[in-house]
Amino acid sequence: MQEKKSPPWWKFGHMWLVVGGPAVVVVASFITLYLAIMSPNPIIDVQAEAREARVAAPVNSPMPNMAPAMQARNHAATGVPAPVKP
Repeated sequence: MQEKKSPPWWKFGHMWLVVGGPAVVVVASFITLYLAIMSPNPIIDVQAEAREARVAAPVNSPMPNMAPAMQARNHAATGVPAPVKP
C-alpha cells in the first residue's frame, strides 16, 4: 500500500484566505497608522467657535426659519408661521 503525498500548503486556495486575510488587515493597520501620524487633525478651539456662534446668531429674529425646533418640525409641511411672542 502506497500513500499519496499531499501537495504543499501554498497550493491550497483556502489556506491563502486563512493566512492572507489577517496579513492584509495587519498591513492596512500600519498604513492607517502612518496616515494618522503624518496628517493629524487640527486642534479645535471650542471657545473660539462659541464666540463666533454668539456673534453670528441673530437676536429675536422674526424669520420663520429661526422657529424653535419642535415647532418647525411639527409645522414643516403645513407652513404655519411661528407665533410672535410679545
